[in-house]
Amino acid sequence: MAMVDRSGLPLAIDLESASPHESTLLEQLLHRSFLRRAVDRPRFLIGDKAYDSDPLDARLARKGITLIAPQRSNRKVFTQDLRHLRRYKRRWKVERFFSWLFNFRKLVTRYEFHASNFLGFLHLACAIFLLKRL
Repeated sequence: MAMVDRSGLPLAIDLESASPHESTLLEQLLHRSFLRRAVDRPRFLIGDKAYDSDPLDARLARKGITLIAPQRSNRKVFTQDLRHLRRYKRRWKVERFFSWLFNFRKLVTRYEFHASNFLGFLHLACAIFLLKRL
């Protein structure tokens, strides 16, 4: 999982197995942020339909973060203000970040046996992206 800013630069990255749902791992990703100060936390998080959850909205609202995710098709009560969904169009920047990661051959196919080694290479790639923007 990754969290990027409005220009597509990485703010947090985390590695987890494929079995837990992404919405349960979101708060863990916020704790792994590269930004240490609370004032640097994002005010808005954009996610796909899988993040549309009332308990997740409530937990993030306590931290001062607004979750922007389209409503699931089976939702009975609509809670999302449609004006915020205009920001959902910016989700392509996250996808662009993952395409940048695939420029590194070591990250396209996971050759590393240990997850900590692979996460180290992910952090190295993120450091390269950040250093290129200086």
